[in-house]
Amino acid sequence: MTDAIRYEKGQDNIVVLTIDMPGQSANTMNAAYVEAMGKTIARLEAEKDAIAGVIITSAKKTFFAGGDLNDLVKVTKAEAAEFYRHVLGLKAQLRTLETLGKPVVAAINGAALGGGWEICLACQHRIALGDKGVQLGLPEVTLGLLPGGGGVVRMVRLLGIEKALPYLLEGKRVSPQDALRAGLIHAIASDRDDMLAQARAWIAANPAAVQPWDVKGYKIPGGTPSSPNVAQMLAIAPSVLRDKTKGCFPAPEKILCAAVEGAQVDFDTAQLIEARYFTELVTGQVAKNMIGTFWFQLNEINAGKSRPQGQPQYVTRKLGVLGAGMMGAGIAYVSAQAGIEVVLKDVSVEAAEKGKAYSAGLLDKRVSRGRLSAEQRDAILARIKPTDKEADFEGCDLVIEAVFEDRALKGKVTAAAEAAALPDAVIASNTSTLPISGLACAVQKPEKFIGLHFFSPVDKMPLVEIIRGAKTNDETLARAFDYVLQIKKTPIVVNDSRGFFTSRVFGTFTNEGLAMLGEGVSAAMIETETRKAGMPVGPLAVSDEVSMSLMTHIREQTRKDLAAEGKTMPEHPAFAVVDLMVNEYKRPGKAAGGGFYEYPQGGKKYLWPELKARFEKADRQIPAVDVRDRILFIQAIETVRCVEEGVLLSTADANIGSIFGIGFAAWTGGALQFINQYGLKDFIARAQYLAEQYGERFEPPALLLDKAAKGEAF
Repeated sequence: MTDAIRYEKGQDNIVVLTIDMPGQSANTMNAAYVEAMGKTIARLEAEKDAIAGVIITSAKKTFFAGGDLNDLVKVTKAEAAEFYRHVLGLKAQLRTLETLGKPVVAAINGAALGGGWEICLACQHRIALGDKGVQLGLPEVTLGLLPGGGGVVRMVRLLGIEKALPYLLEGKRVSPQDALRAGLIHAIASDRDDMLAQARAWIAANPAAVQPWDVKGYKIPGGTPSSPNVAQMLAIAPSVLRDKTKGCFPAPEKILCAAVEGAQVDFDTAQLIEARYFTELVTGQVAKNMIGTFWFQLNEINAGKSRPQGQPQYVTRKLGVLGAGMMGAGIAYVSAQAGIEVVLKDVSVEAAEKGKAYSAGLLDKRVSRGRLSAEQRDAILARIKPTDKEADFEGCDLVIEAVFEDRALKGKVTAAAEAAALPDAVIASNTSTLPISGLACAVQKPEKFIGLHFFSPVDKMPLVEIIRGAKTNDETLARAFDYVLQIKKTPIVVNDSRGFFTSRVFGTFTNEGLAMLGEGVSAAMIETETRKAGMPVGPLAVSDEVSMSLMTHIREQTRKDLAAEGKTMPEHPAFAVVDLMVNEYKRPGKAAGGGFYEYPQGGKKYLWPELKARFEKADRQIPAVDVRDRILFIQAIETVRCVEEGVLLSTADANIGSIFGIGFAAWTGGALQFINQYGLKDFIARAQYLAEQYGERFEPPALLLDKAAKGEAF
């Protein structure tokens, strides 16, 4: 017997195994678990004849969290063989459990994700608590891994290849109700006692229970890969997948391989195939990048590492939003959804009503999909009050300005809102480029002024960039941070500068793409290679979305601001391309009917055919790898400059901000991790080559040279 797994046999001869890893808030598959499970299985085998059945449950709030990422992230290629044997040992334990010859029930009292769900799959019967907090699934793919504890093998045998793939390839998490409908679990319990009672009753009624795949004559639901209908689906699956991953993410491809190859062999051979692919991913660089950023650094951010220490937690109760356009309407929606009262102001009540209608549209969609009741929708909408009067900001403890990028207009509306809101209200600007310290001059209390930079569309984008102005105090920053977590977004904290962090880096991305077009590089190649580098969309498509007239406006505002400071704005080869598109070709972007792309009504967009004649030069094509590297390197270099200038304060904020805010290639783990995994010295050598070929903007910053010389990483 061991502390990590409690072994209790009742008078009915049913053994209840309660997993309770000592000194951990959640159960994980670490060395202590493997040892405890080994002893438990040995005892079950020894006492088998006196046992009626087994129930597995957990003493923690969650059922079981999965593999221990602290261990997984450290496994090197040199340790691959040893790790592979370790994985096979872990699988053998679960296989022994499910073939014990006694009924085994999973009593799922909390979330069972990854390895936790794999334990449940090794039980013949699964009962889950019907609680909101219970989530089931295999999210390994989101960290660059595959389910290595039998998850691929058993899901395919339980549901069939086609139905199992969405859970495996998308890391889909489901509620107990959805899991019951999908045939993943067999029953839902109202509370712990009910769950254990149901488990005991099932064991009593099914003394000879076996897994479906251990029954003689078992066939995989829907057919094997050689069945005509499955073969047809599998003929196109790799190309569909490749189109999504662009070859940057090995995990989905290995999952597909493990599922298809494993479905053509017996259970034990399928387990070996899964273990090999799992080992390959765990020892590979992409999983290390993704685990480091999407697990460790994201948790560090959400736990408040960038929040000023010692400030009391603050709950925002009433929010004023200035401007009911796309951004303002989106901010109102996510805030009302989080239970905050919202006053949505625009120049007219009609304009404000239109902003509220945006929320109604999003909520109606959720009601129609069964994700929300009509009552819940009405309650959320009732929290949004459209108005054209500043006086309605009375009682607001936070006001967010989301009007057009014009300094004078922003100053006018924030000053009026400050006068109407609570005396200690925090006033924030959703500007994407204008320095916060300058905007703070318009209000009476600059220490209460802060930047809250949302991304469009607000309901989908997970990030908010919090910008601290020169006079912003700790209390204001802490309150802004708490509000971002309250609306279930990820906050990153940066210091003030023109364009802050995300807009600055985003600007280098679009500008580099436009500069290549200006040099004569093929537009199709620029867009394709950017996506192959792992960016979600090409720089020309993004410029159309943002609109080149807005890019021109921001450039002029910046030029004016710098002139006022006695500085000149550095020229960039992209400016000439934008000026041609806006002034000469009258194609400023998507909203105006066309830019670099044509937007046929009801059809798919395609590149403007005239780009070939007007920009491309046959003798100016460059290697595909240079296109990809120019796009990634310029963003990484600008990120280093933001660290160097003290705009960025942490590596976690840099990596998460670059992926969530700008769409930097997720396989890299973020802009600074891209440099780490490339190797600082190699990165510098490649940057110097790019600088010689394409311009001094690629010259590595002093901080980068300094870190490389000292053998440090970010």
